[in-house]
Amino acid sequence: MSNTYEIYLISDSTGETLDRIFLAIKAQFKNVNYKVHSYSFTRTENQILKILADAESKENPVLLYTIVDNGLAKYLANTSNDKGIPCFGVLGDLILRFSKLLNQKASHLPSGQHVLNEEYYKRIEAIQFTMNHDDGNLIKDISKSDIILLGVSRTSKTPTSIYLANKGFKTSNIPLINENSIPKVIKDDPKISCIIGLNTEPERLADIRKNRMNSLKENENKSYTDLEKIKKEVNHAKNTFKKYKWPTIDVTRKSVEETAASVIKIYEIKNKKNA
Repeated sequence: MSNTYEIYLISDSTGETLDRIFLAIKAQFKNVNYKVHSYSFTRTENQILKILADAESKENPVLLYTIVDNGLAKYLANTSNDKGIPCFGVLGDLILRFSKLLNQKASHLPSGQHVLNEEYYKRIEAIQFTMNHDDGNLIKDISKSDIILLGVSRTSKTPTSIYLANKGFKTSNIPLINENSIPKVIKDDPKISCIIGLNTEPERLADIRKNRMNSLKENENKSYTDLEKIKKEVNHAKNTFKKYKWPTIDVTRKSVEETAASVIKIYEIKNKKNA
């Protein structure tokens, strides 16, 4: 018998929600092998029968689904049960419980979270802003930023900024080379926005930079990966953040999601104080 589980992710929308939920589940079970089969926009019984036929041909199939149409969800659950295939609805019980709590009937519309409302357009605007203000660009209107990230090279400034933008935060990021690389408008008003410093362990940073240079097949810039120089960079960054009283986050071995969560927490605390 195979030790690999065939995971079927079945969604009536894009499948993004289900993908993230499965990643969270998978992180809890390190020594298990998975092969993932993703099916988005599944909205008919015929589609479900084709998926189940494929699942039946595999060893260790497991079905996870997010289908808000009650009839279709029950059809999938009952048919899977008849075939002896483990099947788990991810949102069904949660939606039902919320419906009872709020005393309001759920709409049961697929892609309900993707409705083109004010929040959607706010997110698109934040993404556009963040892309335009990456790596120290367009400093002239940096005061419009919800969040400003500073850090030495390779401290996850850009991916964290993009992640925050997808959450609706207009984010600028600035590479910290020395104090002169900090825009004057920020030095003159260190509380102009929610400014946060990103830092990391020098040894870890050296490894990341070496991998980066190897991937680019560049070996000439020795100072970029020199541990002693990196230690000075990191120490200078710490002193700069301390000087301007900017909160800092140690991103060593943190995922982008974890770093972004810490940033949002700091942002919320700052806004609460200013309210």
